[in-house]
Amino acid sequence: MSARVGLDRQTIVAAAAEIADLNGLDSVTLAAVADRLGVRKPSLYNHVNGLPELRELLAIWGTHQLRAKISEAAIGKAKHDAILAIANAYRSFAHQRPGLYRAILSSPNRDNLELKAAIENMMTVISKVLEPYNLVSSDNTHAVRGLRSLMHGFVSLEAAGWFAAPVDREESYRRLINTFIHGIDSSSGLDVLPLQPD
Repeated sequence: MSARVGLDRQTIVAAAAEIADLNGLDSVTLAAVADRLGVRKPSLYNHVNGLPELRELLAIWGTHQLRAKISEAAIGKAKHDAILAIANAYRSFAHQRPGLYRAILSSPNRDNLELKAAIENMMTVISKVLEPYNLVSSDNTHAVRGLRSLMHGFVSLEAAGWFAAPVDREESYRRLINTFIHGIDSSSGLDVLPLQPD
């Protein structure tokens, strides 16, 4: 295998993402990345300090990629159309880049400032989509968390093979997101019920 010209950090991260998507995140090793790039393993250490840093870089890059996908999907749309658009884009990303999506959620260092900034930028996209509902600050935060939890929960269960019943998963997802939309559309001024009854 001939060595690639112009080896750099981004090339290494992209190769690691390809391995993760094809074979699973656990298949990402420095040896596997070096083999995919046609270089010797020690060459990678000129650009990354080891596998933990590579995993962090994967999480950061993946978060940027996901943010770009949902942001692009929301362009020119508002309210329920925008929510449905980002929800579909989120699910499509998880399907198309399964290893990279898992890397986003599996970073070994949640205190990484670059990763924190990437996550905040992605959550800002979701928050902006919800702005037309005129939620107060804390309610908007709750709604952002809720929407992301719905999207992530569905795609994670789907990836794990939990939805085996012969019922259209697309329809299930659409109904789930629409239920969320109806909820925030009608929640203004309503008291939040406690999780435990008095």
